[in-house]
Amino acid sequence: MILIVLGLAFLYLLFTVGAPFLLALVVVIFLEPLNRVFMDRLQMNRVASAILSSTLFTIVLLGLMGLIGLKVVGELTSFWGNVPDYLSNANQYLQHLIEHAQSSYDGGRESDQLPIKLESWMSSLTSALQNVAGGVSRYIVGFAAGIPNFFIVLIVFLVAVYLFGISLPTMKSSVLALFADESRSQVEEVMENLRKSIFGFLRAQLLLSLMTYVITFFGLLIIGTGYPLAIALLIVIVDILPILGTGSVLVPWAAYMLATGDSFTGIGLILLFLVITVVRRIIEPKILGDAVGIGALPALISLYVGYELVGLIGVFLGPAVVIVFIACRKVGLIPIRIKL
Repeated sequence: MILIVLGLAFLYLLFTVGAPFLLALVVVIFLEPLNRVFMDRLQMNRVASAILSSTLFTIVLLGLMGLIGLKVVGELTSFWGNVPDYLSNANQYLQHLIEHAQSSYDGGRESDQLPIKLESWMSSLTSALQNVAGGVSRYIVGFAAGIPNFFIVLIVFLVAVYLFGISLPTMKSSVLALFADESRSQVEEVMENLRKSIFGFLRAQLLLSLMTYVITFFGLLIIGTGYPLAIALLIVIVDILPILGTGSVLVPWAAYMLATGDSFTGIGLILLFLVITVVRRIIEPKILGDAVGIGALPALISLYVGYELVGLIGVFLGPAVVIVFIACRKVGLIPIRIKL
């Protein structure tokens, strides 16, 4: 029980404070086949092959971040510059509704009060939209203020990639040295099963996110909303959260478009939300179950319970705990036999 508690605490710290190092270790293990090629075919030593593979990874990563970042920032800047026009159009549409209501009612005390109430309600709605826009602006400013911290984490991550790549065999030997000789084969098997399961989980998440991005991107192109690249990326990021999902972006957006009279865009966004939700919820448990070697139901339960217990980190920590438990059970490290 003590080992289990310490192991869970270690996993939690690994997925929170140690996230840059965990991600660096995953990248290094992914790069290990490339290191083998450099060492076997180019006759490089461990240090040279690790530095070369890590440098190639760094160049590709920074290049992709630069290209995608410039495109997304450009689209978001253009979109945010048009927000006042969107609010103005919404205000004009609401004013048109008020004038229509005033022309539809005549005579009587109640009919005189109704347009006034409508005008007050519409004014409150417009003010609320402006407050939302201001809140988003403040969030963007806060995000910009956190960019220096992001670069610090990025530097730590890249340095860890180089160091882990050079010392990976030594790290593995050090971990195995903690166990008795008769247990090392079992530990190695657990580590291999864990490696396959974690990589399978990451591949599954990447596949699901890519699928969501493609559906969203082409859906926005068909609807003609503009800024499909940036909006699709935003929806993919939000869709990772089990509670929020794509509906937290698409549903309010669709409601706003319907309220401003753009029925085509509003209905299109609702249909896009339904398609994404149905497709993702149908295939997500199956893809995760096949990728990590656990059933669809345990995969779904671990995702939800992990999120409810420790938040967003639990989306990754929950399946990791199940994977470790199953791997230890397979090799007999956790023998559980209930006898009645």
